[in-house]
Amino acid sequence: MLAAYHGHAALVRALAERGADVNRLNDRGQAPVAGAVFKGEADVVDALLEHGADLDAGHPTARETAAMFERTDLLPPSRPADP
Repeated sequence: MLAAYHGHAALVRALAERGADVNRLNDRGQAPVAGAVFKGEADVVDALLEHGADLDAGHPTARETAAMFERTDLLPPSRPADP
């Protein structure tokens, strides 16, 4: 969480490659990807998504955070539902 929140994309990747849980919530129920979205850390968001970050984890979710702070450009476009 701290590496993500403070914009350390290389460290986030290294931790994830060594088994860190990219979806682990902090004591406030927030996910690292939501923190990275809030801080506008595009490289960190990318690193977390590459390692399976869930955009709907935590509260607020990364999607909700992106909408609240007008940072939807940091997230991949929504995929249409399967037919």
